[in-house]
Amino acid sequence: MSLVCAISNEVPEHPCVSPVSNQVFERRLIEKYIAENGTDPMNGQPLSEEQLVDIKVSHPIRPKAPSATSIPAILKSLQDEWDAVMLHSFTLRQQLQTTRQELSHALYQHDAACRVIARLTKEVTAAREALATLKPQAGLVAPQAVPASQPTAAGAGGEPMEISEQVGMTPEIIQKLQDKATILTTERKKRGKTVPEELVRAEDLSKYRQVASHAGLHSASVPGILALDLCPSDTNKVLTGGADKNVVVFDKNEEQIVATLKGHTKKVTSVIYHPSQSVVFSASPDTTIRVWSVTGGNCVQVVRAHEAGVTGLSLHATGDYLLSSSEDQYWAFSDIQTGRVLTKVTDESAGCALTCAQFHPDGLIFGTGTADSQIKIWDLKERTNVANFPGHSGPVTSIAFSENGYYLATGAQDSSLKLWDLRKLKNFKTITLDNNYEVKSLVFDQSGTYLAVGGSDIRVYICKQWSEVLNFTDHSGLVTGVAFGENAKFLTSAGMDRSLKFYSL
Repeated sequence: MSLVCAISNEVPEHPCVSPVSNQVFERRLIEKYIAENGTDPMNGQPLSEEQLVDIKVSHPIRPKAPSATSIPAILKSLQDEWDAVMLHSFTLRQQLQTTRQELSHALYQHDAACRVIARLTKEVTAAREALATLKPQAGLVAPQAVPASQPTAAGAGGEPMEISEQVGMTPEIIQKLQDKATILTTERKKRGKTVPEELVRAEDLSKYRQVASHAGLHSASVPGILALDLCPSDTNKVLTGGADKNVVVFDKNEEQIVATLKGHTKKVTSVIYHPSQSVVFSASPDTTIRVWSVTGGNCVQVVRAHEAGVTGLSLHATGDYLLSSSEDQYWAFSDIQTGRVLTKVTDESAGCALTCAQFHPDGLIFGTGTADSQIKIWDLKERTNVANFPGHSGPVTSIAFSENGYYLATGAQDSSLKLWDLRKLKNFKTITLDNNYEVKSLVFDQSGTYLAVGGSDIRVYICKQWSEVLNFTDHSGLVTGVAFGENAKFLTSAGMDRSLKFYSL
């Protein structure tokens, strides 16, 4: 049974009992009655709040309202609750739709802002390149004034475009080349056949081992170093060109990157370090040759000498002119200060792409390799082909002149290395390499005593005897570049495994 309040006839929330009438009351109601009348409502006898006795019961359960005692009434209450839930759900869906529209609008605004930022960044980059082209830095002297009859054309972004009419080899330029060749020939005759005392001997060279390896110069997403050069005046400065379109200057002693030069739109296949200025050169299948300031970390000149990919670069001994070869079958001779092409020549009878180019130490003749296995020797002053060296099979991949000016080393996709005597214009030695050996790089040391070969592995030969003194297989990929340090005190190599390695005692 449940307790019932004598006043309200409902189950009390806080029941209490009157000792006067022994009736149960709701404390809240009896307290109000006593405050007004001061008596027990049942028998009219005096009663105070202090006399009331609380009844301790467990949580009382109120009886259901009369409206909820029948099934139709219960169904009606459930229907009302369901309607309330549906209205609430509808309100939430409206709020969700509004939030989605606001989020979509915010994302659209963000996307528009990103597009504006990208466009502004591109315009800033183009403006910087244009400024760099107009104001060369880092040791490059100001470009010579161009006569009015030879207006400079400028392309998008302020980069110089290829001039339709070449400037030509003026008598002043030819005289400058001749004077430099005379000086170099005289110096070489003074040296004679003496070998520098500081040069590492063959027995010490044969003990070289890998002493350092650096794999973080170029991007890992497009792995591979495709070109390598050392600064002739400071061989601790290393220059590399990568498949990631970047040119990197690395300090061997500090073991850190000095500059990362970005601008090419395709991989970098040839690089050269200027011997006396803080300037480097690079070439790419994107048809451009770029001149970079190492200290400024920017492109100061773009030479557009070719209509197809540039395959080879060589710097003239004066340090002012650049030789380039291309798949467009032309070789070009350009002024690095102005970016202008001085002359551009092709062998119309051959009609074949050029694969590499290299100046003779005197700078008056140079060699080019072709895709049909020919090596061509050219006279720079006359712009004529003066000799051809057949014998290879497959495209010529690399050529190198010895410092003494007498020997030419050539490699091609026939797994062989050929040596030519430029005085007798004949092949006097052929070194047959392993089957499927790929020759990618040839270089003589500064004294002309050693010849290094890079490709499937690295090999060093001693000149005259042409015997192998060294062989390295440390690279896990194809070796694309090798170079000697000063007096052959170290050897460096780069390859498709993205690593730059150094070898010494």
